[in-house]
Amino acid sequence: MKTTRRSFLSLMGLAGVGMAVAPALGTGKSPQPPHLIKPPRLQPGDTVGLVTPASAPFNVHQTLIEAREKMHNLGFKTKVGKHVGEKWGFLAGSDMHRVEDLHAMFRDPEVKAIIAIRGGYGSARLLPLLDLELIRNHPKILVGYSDITALAVGIHRLTGLVTFHGPVAVSTFTDYTRKYFLETLGNPQPIGEIEDPPYEHNLQTSNRVWTIRGGKARGRLIGGNLTLLTATLGTPYEIQTRGRILFIEEVGEEPYDVDRMLTQLAHAGKLQECAGIVFDRMPSVRPATFDPAFATNLSIEEVILDHVEKLGIPACFGLSLGHVKHKPTLPMGILAELDADKGRLSLLEGAVV
Repeated sequence: MKTTRRSFLSLMGLAGVGMAVAPALGTGKSPQPPHLIKPPRLQPGDTVGLVTPASAPFNVHQTLIEAREKMHNLGFKTKVGKHVGEKWGFLAGSDMHRVEDLHAMFRDPEVKAIIAIRGGYGSARLLPLLDLELIRNHPKILVGYSDITALAVGIHRLTGLVTFHGPVAVSTFTDYTRKYFLETLGNPQPIGEIEDPPYEHNLQTSNRVWTIRGGKARGRLIGGNLTLLTATLGTPYEIQTRGRILFIEEVGEEPYDVDRMLTQLAHAGKLQECAGIVFDRMPSVRPATFDPAFATNLSIEEVILDHVEKLGIPACFGLSLGHVKHKPTLPMGILAELDADKGRLSLLEGAVV
């Protein structure tokens, strides 16, 4: 997964094949963030729209059964995008068909939330094709993680809509994941402090959150998958970090890959502008040759310490955010507080109305 995604991003960038030309490309000076728009909350019995904005499921029918069953067991009805099940190489159909499904879900008055069935690769290709006025005029919950970061950050950047970094439809909905999915999307009140998820190792009771630099920070929340965050730089969808709490997750990369991407964010001034930074525990980020003597490699802890310690802002590493079973649903743009000493993130306002 990592090699394919990274190769495609480096070779094609955000432009892709056959994409429409977006305004203000490459300037790094996108318009000021628009007014924050909170979508209507998700209530029991509501209909959720299932889409595939990135890669196609390998076994489409089995995956659809799983996705619909999980949503039904959470208490929701489902509506499946017209083009779900199509495949074009590494994509779930053409760009036009995937964005057509996304638009149809925003337009459909019956659909109250839009949930990606899976990630993979390809969401960024849809950004210049989005009908931003449609999205502004029909604000809805949009949820996903990993490659869906491109849509979550891009749509939030250009419309002000609160989007959500959370499970996809085929994620493992543990009690922890289910709790924060339902509370964050269904409760207009602030969630407050996000609890530490259960840890399943013998005699281990915590997720070993490491305080890189202590202190507290408040700011609006932004973040997602590091590869996709870095890919927004120099585009109209560029991540805005000034005064914000940045959360970062990654999967399957090597420490030098993470170093390269953090270096690029630093060169763009994005790390220096943050109020605080939260890193996922990234359990799969390690050298390709992972044996007891890998003296020529840096660990992921060493890479992150090198980049973050000198920033002088509250920061911690080891939260459960991305490609792990237990993950909260995190809203983009909502006021949050990071207590780096305790390794705790709190949501200080509701994300829905």
